Amino acid sequence: MALTDVAIRNAKPGVKPIKMTDGAGMFLLVTPAGGKLWRLKYRIDGREKLLAIGPYPEIGLSEARKRSEEARALIAKGKDPSREKQRGKARSRIQAADTFKAIAKEYCTKRRRDGLSGWAASAAKRSEYLLSLLYRSIGSLPISEIEPANVLAAIRKIESKGNLESARRTLQLASLVFRYAVSTARLRSDPTRDLRGALTSPTVTHYGAITEPARVGDLLRAIDGYDGQGYTKLALQIAPHVFVRPVELRHAEWNEFDLDGALWIIPAGKMTMRKPHHAPLSRQAVELFREAYLAAGPEGYVFPSIRTRTRPMSDNTINAALRRLGYSSDEMTAHGFRAMALTLLNESGKWHPDAIERALAHGDTDKVRAACHRGAHWNERVEMALWWSDYLDQLRKGGGHRFNFGDGRKLKEVFATATT
Repeated sequence: MALTDVAIRNAKPGVKPIKMTDGAGMFLLVTPAGGKLWRLKYRIDGREKLLAIGPYPEIGLSEARKRSEEARALIAKGKDPSREKQRGKARSRIQAADTFKAIAKEYCTKRRRDGLSGWAASAAKRSEYLLSLLYRSIGSLPISEIEPANVLAAIRKIESKGNLESARRTLQLASLVFRYAVSTARLRSDPTRDLRGALTSPTVTHYGAITEPARVGDLLRAIDGYDGQGYTKLALQIAPHVFVRPVELRHAEWNEFDLDGALWIIPAGKMTMRKPHHAPLSRQAVELFREAYLAAGPEGYVFPSIRTRTRPMSDNTINAALRRLGYSSDEMTAHGFRAMALTLLNESGKWHPDAIERALAHGDTDKVRAACHRGAHWNERVEMALWWSDYLDQLRKGGGHRFNFGDGRKLKEVFATATT
């Protein structure tokens, strides 16, 4: 006799388990403890088996009958419903491990370890942060179930805060994660491929930079009068002479320097292009680094954090110091020292553009051309570093734009045997 909802609700436990039959092999098992469990008895390959459908009342009578019918349909096809249930659980476990967050973390770890083509530490930190902005929205979803609308909604949350460039970059990174999942056979296609043009394009802005010679002189004098933390002042004084990226300056370590040889070798892992960068140092730069050495050497960071010597100074320290000196972000930034050097070195007309590009560690996609630059322009880069620091001294003293080589050319022989 078929079961009814009333009969099921009124069923009382006994000393032994009680079977309440519904028909076609399905029954409700009432345990002595009061539990009510749906079961299906069936035969396959000549063997009698039992399928656990689920508990009552979580699974009602009509739902239990539906699941029983689905199981019998599998049996009719020669499939064992118990085995199919186990496979489904296994698939669920795999999908749980293949969430967007899990695969994004796996991808980031891979990119950190990709040798010369891998991310630099600063790029890795920034990329991991941007991807983490998506975790609350889609991080726990199985990557195979994520639709374009899910990604767009998550990115729009970043965009709605006015962070247009971050939104654009985050979408690019998400696409890289999806493509990695495709390449590792966990996804069929990248759901972000149809989202091109969906975001508001950010307005291109440039780093604030002072490039007029007279104003450069004003800035250098202002830096000399900085009355803040000592390491910060030294970083401000050194930055115009070496014009490396701010992150490369902040993360400089003493084992990278040969001050006697006036050479700074920045390892590949710290460079944007993932290639070591050899920077010749002028007399003025060496003197400033020696001053820093007396305070922070001989090991660790050249510019340590004020809180602990195990970390470099904050990425906002130099910019904050420039604000303290009265320069707004539109006028001058830590990155602006590179634009300053690029502009004035080119305007001087004394240096080959390729030598300037190499000094700034700008990448060259042509490997043969890049290799030639390292050899052909090293001596010119050494001479340029000497000239540049002397020129900065002249601007600091209130001199004009015109300049001749002076002592800079005489010091060329000191570096003639150096290689990049």
